[in-house]
Amino acid sequence: MKKSKDGKRIDRQIKNGRIQNGNSRLFISHLPTDEQMKDLIAETGCGVESIEFSMASSLDRLPESICAYEKRLEFMGNPECIFHGPFLDLNPMAFDSMVLEATRVRYEQCYQAAKALGVKQITYHTCYLPRIYMLIGWADRVVDFYNRFLEGKEGIRILMENVQDPEIDPILEVADRITHPDFGLCLDTGHAHCYSNYPADEWARRLGSHVKHIHIHDNDGTFDSHLALGEGTVPTENALTTVYANTPDATCTIECSYEESVRKSVEWLEHAVILP
Repeated sequence: MKKSKDGKRIDRQIKNGRIQNGNSRLFISHLPTDEQMKDLIAETGCGVESIEFSMASSLDRLPESICAYEKRLEFMGNPECIFHGPFLDLNPMAFDSMVLEATRVRYEQCYQAAKALGVKQITYHTCYLPRIYMLIGWADRVVDFYNRFLEGKEGIRILMENVQDPEIDPILEVADRITHPDFGLCLDTGHAHCYSNYPADEWARRLGSHVKHIHIHDNDGTFDSHLALGEGTVPTENALTTVYANTPDATCTIECSYEESVRKSVEWLEHAVILP
């Protein structure tokens, strides 16, 4: 059992064991500094969702980046680690063959880093941009991309996350049509709340057991502000209840930028009633 800095015994289980720290259930996004992450991990026993290999600068020098991040994980206490994949300037449904190839290469580099570091889960964005791309044919192209990307791969879960997506059905169609056992969805409740007209718990209900991972943070519905849980209007508790009713072994990441926001979110989870 882990202990906090003051030596107190930590026994954090989020209501009924539906979310628990350690053993790859509850994670913290690596947005705070390494020093802050070290403290948070020691205090909570959470794992880390790395954003290191979402950045082109890290992917451009992949062998060095892998070695460097392995040392950073060691500094943070060797927590369980999952990845957030690259997304800037990329698009898995791109019509331009060069953009599509750049997306494939960056996704593959992240995948290779995950293999090297023993990471078992990567989340990639849908990369859909409203008012720029039409949804007609979108699912067809995304399904084709992931089927090609997943060919010959196994052992690392690949998830697709909603971001600026206004509609649920296209994402659900992709999840229904991709039969690879390692493919699933990541539901970002904050994104659903401010970028769509459907509440986050409706997203959770409609996407059902396809949701294998969930990103949680708060906002007031107007801006993707990544506030601490309880500081906005996202129906997080209802969404979590639905996700864990459909997928009891789903993982979860607190996605807040600041150390204290993470602490407040962990405390919020401890008092939430998350039951199937």
